[in-house]
Amino acid sequence: MTASIPRLPLRDELFLLGHDDDTGHLHVHRQALALGLAGAVLIDLYLAGRVILDPNDDTRPVSHLRIYPHIDRPVGDLIADAATATIRHTHPLMRGWLRGFSADLYDRTRAGLVAGGILRHHTRRRLGGLIRADTYLPTDSKWAVIARSRLRYLASGREQPDNHTAALAGLVAGLGLTHHLYLDDDTTVLAARLKAIAAQHYQPVRHITAAVDAAVGDLATAAYR
Repeated sequence: MTASIPRLPLRDELFLLGHDDDTGHLHVHRQALALGLAGAVLIDLYLAGRVILDPNDDTRPVSHLRIYPHIDRPVGDLIADAATATIRHTHPLMRGWLRGFSADLYDRTRAGLVAGGILRHHTRRRLGGLIRADTYLPTDSKWAVIARSRLRYLASGREQPDNHTAALAGLVAGLGLTHHLYLDDDTTVLAARLKAIAAQHYQPVRHITAAVDAAVGDLATAAYR
């Protein structure tokens, strides 16, 4: 069913799963989703062989690993190429890179989806036109449905995890988005299944997902101070 449909970048699928299909409302905190998007960009770069993680010192926390370029040439994707450019000369610590690159990544990802015809901008006015509300809704629900279907097949054991979907499983579970997959499974059990699948991934991908989880945890801690 989905074989003839091109696969979106990991960040785009995560963005769509992070919003309600009908209202465009966020399911999680915007900054938390932006950190997940940054992690998704980095995972895609790693899976494409364009970056590597250098542990450098086994005593350091995972989020303190440095990112190094491996293949340094443009891929024609504005966000991926921008990410590569930030890594090229500085070899940043992953923790700092995720925070820095995520700063405006939500807006850039949304703009790319609008430009690609996957999202459409809607403007509504309330209170006699005094308040303007901007929403971004999918032009076709198939993209989010396909992503959810892949996760459903993985969780039920009907498909073997590929690198892309296993990474998506880890990010979705880490951000607490399993409640919004519209699956019949118990969400606690589903989250555990998706995390177990993600735990089988390449170690660098697990490191990136763990760093995203830590950064999101820092957000939650800061919010309660």
